[in-house]
Amino acid sequence: MPVEKPLWTPSAERIEQAPLTAFMAAAARRSGQDFSSYADLHAWSVAERETFWDLVWDFCGVIGDKGETVLANDEMPGAAFFPDAQLNFAENLLRGSGTGEAIVFRGEEKVERRLTWNQLANLVSRLQQLFVSLGVKQGDRIAAMMPNMPESVAAMLATASIGAVWSSCSPDFGEQGVLDRFGQIEPKIFIAPDGYWYAGKHIEVGDKIAAVAEKLDSVGKVLIVDYLGTAEDVAAGIAKADTLETALTPFAIKPVSFERLPFSHPLYIMFSSGTTGIPKCIVHSAGGTLLQHLKEHQLHAGLRAGDRFFYFTTCGWMMWNWLVSGLASEATLLLYDGSPFHPDGNVLFDYAAAEKMTYFGTSAKFIDSVRKAGLKPIGSHDLATVRTISSTGSPLSPEDFQFVYEGIKHDIHLASISGGTDIMACFVLGVPTEPVWVGEIQGAGLGMAVDVWDDAGRPVRLEKGELVCTRAFPSMPISFWNDPDGAKYHAAYFDRFEGIWCHGDFAEWTAHGGMIIHGRSDATLNPGGVRIGTAEIYNQVEQLPEVLEAICIGQTWDDDVRVVLFVRLAAGVVLDEDLEKRIRAKIKTGASPRHVPARIVAVADIPRTKSGKITELAVRDIVHSRPVKNKEALANPEALELYRDLPQLQK
Repeated sequence: MPVEKPLWTPSAERIEQAPLTAFMAAAARRSGQDFSSYADLHAWSVAERETFWDLVWDFCGVIGDKGETVLANDEMPGAAFFPDAQLNFAENLLRGSGTGEAIVFRGEEKVERRLTWNQLANLVSRLQQLFVSLGVKQGDRIAAMMPNMPESVAAMLATASIGAVWSSCSPDFGEQGVLDRFGQIEPKIFIAPDGYWYAGKHIEVGDKIAAVAEKLDSVGKVLIVDYLGTAEDVAAGIAKADTLETALTPFAIKPVSFERLPFSHPLYIMFSSGTTGIPKCIVHSAGGTLLQHLKEHQLHAGLRAGDRFFYFTTCGWMMWNWLVSGLASEATLLLYDGSPFHPDGNVLFDYAAAEKMTYFGTSAKFIDSVRKAGLKPIGSHDLATVRTISSTGSPLSPEDFQFVYEGIKHDIHLASISGGTDIMACFVLGVPTEPVWVGEIQGAGLGMAVDVWDDAGRPVRLEKGELVCTRAFPSMPISFWNDPDGAKYHAAYFDRFEGIWCHGDFAEWTAHGGMIIHGRSDATLNPGGVRIGTAEIYNQVEQLPEVLEAICIGQTWDDDVRVVLFVRLAAGVVLDEDLEKRIRAKIKTGASPRHVPARIVAVADIPRTKSGKITELAVRDIVHSRPVKNKEALANPEALELYRDLPQLQK
């Protein structure tokens, strides 16, 4: 039964102050139409995409030459947005100036730094000069294995200012994981820290940097950023290495120069995080990334100049790229590096209160962990300035929707968002002028022709299907690296429905016009030929206090597929017959009899990617004695061995 009352409804004052409201008025003036609802505005933004994206450029104040044409060759793949435009991504992000804060950084062990807009520009200037002196040109790659710290942002901006291409991962990646990524793209410069902090421990990476640098033949210079105070020692042990501080010494501050380039000029190379093979290298454009992020930040996130913008992320997740674009809206970036539970689960809420955070972005897993830890920030922290809490990475359960309002803040815009590394943006996300309904993402992004299709390619409502996008959008990848004929690119998104982007999510439109994501469609279960989303099972079983988290697969068995549920239990809990019965009863009544697992197995750990997503496909391969091709994508690959040759699955 649908919930009859929303969890939250924006006040008239919130609606009036939202940039989305001002944009709706601007759209009405430009189109000559009246928009009585967000649904009306969205329908127009898809039907009249050229007018819409032209207005986004103007409304968000993109710096550059727009040109005359908005959209050429309107098809997927192959569409060209703003084919005559000239812009520079870094110029748009460095539009702020003066002594106001551009970046606040907080790391473990009480590390804290602040950069003004002028200080950020000065650092970018010196980095730009350094990169040029090292021979970096348009199209060259700069790779960074870095913590989420100010130098990472500044180095990206310096890279973009030249027209070079930035690619990053986090320093917890193993040697082979780094080589699997950066070895494909042949960077000219490799940037890394002397180490990093996590869970109260300082972790040295000098040996790993040396091993990676030795095998990256394209790298002419390794730059070591000081974080632990040992940069000089690390650099001394690596050929071609200098500390960043030493390398910057010859360069005085001067105005940053910006090379204006085509809208489709490459900006980022991102990597797929799956475990089905070597990571795909996804190339994203400067113009598409900028325009999508400006739209999402200002219209959907409600971001305004002077806001204090936070997302808990590493440099190996696309949410880092999404976060740093907040500078283009003249927001202050609040960076955090380290464990979100060190010394305890209050650390990010401490940060929010101390820095008067306005946008608190995190993962669904973090919110669930806070709830299960029994924390109630609503009573322990002053979160008066926080307008929005955003969640992504995996579906947010209905219980966690409710917990945000009961345990964190009553008057808050909870924006569950979903998109991906593939598009560097969101398909569905928050709408600050609309109500929030339990368990639902509020709506499709403006300009995004999002739909749900059945296997025959027919749109469906109030039932599950494939998440698709039926019309071209600016942040489609330019290409995959080393895919000259585009065959890998086409196979990734367009093999299922020709000319239609098929994203690989199992989704459902709701009666309110919102969306529920039921998990990855390639991990969808098919017992008896009925498709079941794994998130539907997690939403039920993880309500039980005995179950900390779960992972579910389909096991081929007796010429069919049976549902197997693995559970990680709370300390001291044993999976006995009584608990199994309660788990099955909870799933049967909360989901359906078809969702009830044939086998339930307790495990000590659940494998996750570096960005925190559970890996159903890797577990499925291990259970079926198939090789997992890219274990380096996992944060805890050793956990996979817990699933190999389990006696409970042999009968």
